[in-house]
Amino acid sequence: MVKKHAFSPGEGLNRRAFVRWLGAAGAGTLLGPLPARAGAPARGPADQLVRFPGKTDLILRVDRPPQLETPLAYFREELTPNEAFYVRWHLEGIPTAVDLNEFRLRLGGHVERPLTLSVAELRRQFEPVSLVAVNQCSGNSRSFFEPRVPGGQWKNGAMGNARWTGVPLRVLLDRAGVKAGAVEVSFGGLDRPALAATPKFGKALALDHARDGEVMVAYEMNGAELPLLNGFPLRLVVPGWYATYWVKALNEIQVLSERFTGFWMATAYRIPNTADGNESPDHPATQTVPINRMSLRSLFVRPEPGERVPANAPFELQGVAFDGGSGIRGVEVSTDGGATWRTARLDRDLGRYSWRRWRLTWQPPGAGTYHLRVRAVSQAGQEQTARLWNRGGYMRNVIEQTDVEAE
Repeated sequence: MVKKHAFSPGEGLNRRAFVRWLGAAGAGTLLGPLPARAGAPARGPADQLVRFPGKTDLILRVDRPPQLETPLAYFREELTPNEAFYVRWHLEGIPTAVDLNEFRLRLGGHVERPLTLSVAELRRQFEPVSLVAVNQCSGNSRSFFEPRVPGGQWKNGAMGNARWTGVPLRVLLDRAGVKAGAVEVSFGGLDRPALAATPKFGKALALDHARDGEVMVAYEMNGAELPLLNGFPLRLVVPGWYATYWVKALNEIQVLSERFTGFWMATAYRIPNTADGNESPDHPATQTVPINRMSLRSLFVRPEPGERVPANAPFELQGVAFDGGSGIRGVEVSTDGGATWRTARLDRDLGRYSWRRWRLTWQPPGAGTYHLRVRAVSQAGQEQTARLWNRGGYMRNVIEQTDVEAE
């Protein structure tokens, strides 16, 4: 039987226990399938479920550092539960506990008045704001790229939709007093590289973007503390942009008078400087730019891969659609491989950075294999593409397809 570990972000595990726990996962004692239970999320035949501290059963991609994928069943809800929210860290030295009595967020650099703030001071001194936004890994769905590319082989579950609460970054910058000549703002967290030669994780935003009033220093997720594995006690929220910018365990903000040249901006997370981040495997793009705003996407969350549906009976197809912030205008679904399309019903709108749940009732006319397709159109008029490839396996936004067996 797989051993479970109860966990809360404020308590944490001591580092020795946490490393020992990860070692057990790496050795395989937590990699076998968990016992079946009523209501357990379905998963593909190659997926293995594990339970890390503070989490429910998630799909293991990598254990050091943790990369845990959310089963599709959890995307049938407007907001993704905290315990089911996917996990992605870049460096092995992740925080295993945080003492709120000692933790401080430091904002300095090219400012008049450097700030040092506790989480309690952030909560007490600033008016809170809330925003529903999709957080999606840049490499979500990388395993579907053809030809294959290196990196974490995510399926479609490296994402989630949550209500984030915190303080607008602009308010903090205004209190610090940004000096003339500032151009960017950089961000760092508590995670640390295992080797001195490995670059510390850090990201940056242009000053105007950092001050847009929507970028947030969040201390709550869906009305509760952030899970430790999702960035407790503070996380940067960058609505509409890929999650590489959503720095976890955020403890350092620096206003810069020059462009940030750190590895994770200048070398990593680069995309072709082409329309939709597309390039050819035979002729890679020669110019790249940092990845940025999310592409338009639509996905099936019901049926799941391998699920069988009843023939000659109504079945509700379900999914989600989102983009980088214009919102979703409409979703269309085909049940005959793209020959004909029907308009899906959209659930309520939670804001332009949230996903829209969609539904379509379909009755398979008989037993057999059906080729389902889904495509979305954004409020800005964007449409999904038929094919996308780049060497990083980033920004997948192709028209989603899945085959389903009716019986």
